[in-house]
Amino acid sequence: MVDQSYDIGFSFIETPVREKKISGSEGKNKFTGDMNGVLDVVDLQGMKLDLGTGQVDLEQIITMLNSLPVDLTFVDKNNKVMFFSTPEHRIFTRSKAIIGRDVENCHPPESVHIVKKIIKAFRAGEKKKASFRIEAGGKFILVQYFALHDNKGQYLGVLEVSQDVTEIRNLKGEKRLLDWE
Repeated sequence: MVDQSYDIGFSFIETPVREKKISGSEGKNKFTGDMNGVLDVVDLQGMKLDLGTGQVDLEQIITMLNSLPVDLTFVDKNNKVMFFSTPEHRIFTRSKAIIGRDVENCHPPESVHIVKKIIKAFRAGEKKKASFRIEAGGKFILVQYFALHDNKGQYLGVLEVSQDVTEIRNLKGEKRLLDWE
């Protein structure tokens, strides 16, 4: 938690001087995960991910996700937060401490019953999307939840997409590609 506080700020103390940690795997691109119950470590340097419509490497896909003008958060089928993107201008602050946390523990108590209701409807295939709009800090924020199911209909989890749509809301007329400059 201390390491992550350097990213989002310290609540009750002045920011301390950060100690540099050295590790033997510094500079390597590693993935650790549970592959069918077996912990596996794979060197992904230069490895391409086949996405069905093309291939990209890990660095490219991470850069793509973080370049989108949206906050993405993935919650798996067990209701655990597994991933969030880190765009330049995040709407909702996130700490890596939420990874592995039950999604119910990431929302204010007064909205947890709605979160449970959305997930239940997504899991059952009754709903595919839930959309909300809020105004905060002079911005108009669109928050959308998408049910994720594989091609066999198995529930995989939820993708939360949050976006500041203030500028989009105010668009008028056309601006074409040739009008770019």
